[in-house]
Amino acid sequence: MFPKPPALPSLDRAITLFDRSLRVLLAPPPARRPSPAASLPDAELGSTQRRRAAGLMRVNHAGEVCAQALYQGQALFARDELARAALDQAAEEEWDHQAWCAQRLQELGATPSHLDPLWYGGALAIGVLAALAGDRWSLGFVAETERQVEAHLDSHLARLPLEDVRSRAIVSSMRDEEAAHAEMARAHGGAGLPAPVRALMRLSARVMTASAYWI
Repeated sequence: MFPKPPALPSLDRAITLFDRSLRVLLAPPPARRPSPAASLPDAELGSTQRRRAAGLMRVNHAGEVCAQALYQGQALFARDELARAALDQAAEEEWDHQAWCAQRLQELGATPSHLDPLWYGGALAIGVLAALAGDRWSLGFVAETERQVEAHLDSHLARLPLEDVRSRAIVSSMRDEEAAHAEMARAHGGAGLPAPVRALMRLSARVMTASAYWI
């Protein structure tokens, strides 16, 4: 039996997506929740430490841009209302993550990746394609993405200077919420993805992180 085809998105959702896209890419998003680093001191970092922290937080910022685009594309064509609501909630949390990373980049005297529009457009297209495959595969894509992101953030915690408690607090909080997003996707029926798809996702992530670190 073929899955129910997705309904075309409403005009309201299409307008909301367009507005959200502009705000993600052109205006620093205001966080809805306080940054985990808000009450922590900003340590004196050496030039090498500062460059490393800035590069890693730039990668994390680009990752949050991708995450929002991915979830928005998936929610646009989700068939199940509960799945759509879960995707919308996850996108709201990623909005906060982007804001926290943007603030930290500013504190480090650095800027977001100049390639953010490219990351956003590619992730949005992937999100739409995943949604068109059906909610089970779409949510399975979320679960695998977040599993890989959680591992990626763990590696950043190992690389960030120990003195940089502000960046570390942000990354740690993001990691915990990404793990929760993966659990949400599995709880809503996300299917396990084939090994070749998982490998392609890892390759794409390596391309993005290597580029965003510097550009």
